[in-house]
Amino acid sequence: MAQQFVQTKIQGDKVVLFIKPTCPYCTVAKDVLSKYKFKPGHLEYIDISGRSDMKSMQDYFLELTGERTVPRVFIGKECVGGGSDVEELHESGKLEGMLQSIGALQ
Repeated sequence: MAQQFVQTKIQGDKVVLFIKPTCPYCTVAKDVLSKYKFKPGHLEYIDISGRSDMKSMQDYFLELTGERTVPRVFIGKECVGGGSDVEELHESGKLEGMLQSIGALQ
């Protein structure tokens, strides 16, 4: 069930963050992404903290991405990592190109 949920959310033209509200790295990732103008519906934050399948979802992240921590940031179907990874992509100038390549920006 957790796998299906994650797979339905990860789409080629969207940026999806799986987060927990108390996580400082989730805040970092959100702050970085807030600098970009996304088309409506192309940026989604999914709070997994209250979910009954949270543990199995994080186990699936481990299987899918090599990490079970949040945030798990997907640009299209590719996981780019967590908060500091997104920050590094932004600072290097690569993030904007990645967002443009999936058509997520206005």
